[in-house]
Amino acid sequence: MYFRSTILILVASLCLFSCKEKPVPKAPLTSVTVTEVIQQDVPLFSEFVGQVYGLKDIPIRARVEGFLETINFKEGRSVKKDQLLYTIDSQPFMANVATEEGKLASAKTELIRAQNDLERIRPLAKANAVSKSDLDAAIADEGAAKAGVDAALANLRLAKIEMGYCNIYSPINGVIGKTQAREGEFVGKDPNPVILNTVSRIESVRVQFFLTESEYLKLMRTFIKEGGEASERDKKTNAEKFLELILSDGSIHTEKGNIDFIDREVDASTGSILLQASFKNPNGIIRPGQFARIRANVGIEKNAILVPQKAIKELQGKFSISVLLKGNKVESRSIETGEKIGDYWIVTKGLQKGDKVIYEGAQKVRNGMQVNPKFKTFESQTNALEKK
Repeated sequence: MYFRSTILILVASLCLFSCKEKPVPKAPLTSVTVTEVIQQDVPLFSEFVGQVYGLKDIPIRARVEGFLETINFKEGRSVKKDQLLYTIDSQPFMANVATEEGKLASAKTELIRAQNDLERIRPLAKANAVSKSDLDAAIADEGAAKAGVDAALANLRLAKIEMGYCNIYSPINGVIGKTQAREGEFVGKDPNPVILNTVSRIESVRVQFFLTESEYLKLMRTFIKEGGEASERDKKTNAEKFLELILSDGSIHTEKGNIDFIDREVDASTGSILLQASFKNPNGIIRPGQFARIRANVGIEKNAILVPQKAIKELQGKFSISVLLKGNKVESRSIETGEKIGDYWIVTKGLQKGDKVIYEGAQKVRNGMQVNPKFKTFESQTNALEKK
């Protein structure tokens, strides 16, 4: 009996022990990637969209009407100044020159007759053999005949000039484009081509772009600050330090540029002002008509605090960032931001040197939460901080 009771007590104890709740394991801490903020001087750049023009872009016009006879160059190639480009059928103009030569000959004949009449009448008038009115009429006839010769000479000169327009020459050394008409077409009158082609000098190119009033003021203040009280030549040299040309494929043109034209006024309808920058183009790779971006150095942000853009959260126009404190606790901190530099963002208020921010996994944490940090240097994809 005693043995059976002991067995029952042991079984009951085992049941009670097995029914106790097992301790719940703690959830693992959220893993996040953390980096320390960067503090350094950062050059600030602004970019503006512009259009490329040649150093000179000279339209080749058909100044007279007629049928295009010959094209005397290869399209898209270099041409020399005074090189023959086109010829227009000159036969109608040759006929006009012949007509004007005939009129000149007739006017000269009339002048000779008037001079002979005056030579006969002048001595008779001295002897009172003819009236003074006859002498006056002879003098007037001679003057009219001289004027007729002058007019005929002018008409002949104009006819020869028009005939000269049948041969069209290049006004400059440069690169010529595609002809807007073919041989045999009637040119020189709308809707047929008046501008046959364009010759451009492209050893240097001009880029025209527009700035808003605020952008213009910011750029010019930097330009003046860089130039200081320097001479105009020195100011131009300083300007070359902060103008770059970015091509459509994202590459940067090897030559720096400078501002060489600022329009006299701001367009009241658009609130913008036209500027022009020039860039050397030694390889001729840049052509008129291209769109490009002007990058201008508009200053330096001293001791700027930079963080990865992906670390910053925005909500209704307000910015915040998750900062790692002692004990691996998270603090959500409001910040104010400045310029974007590649994939970094300048923070003007809310952070200081030595702060550590979460840039991966920030969306999974909340204020006061303890995390499992992994410290890692942020690897920029743009290398923006390496640009001079």
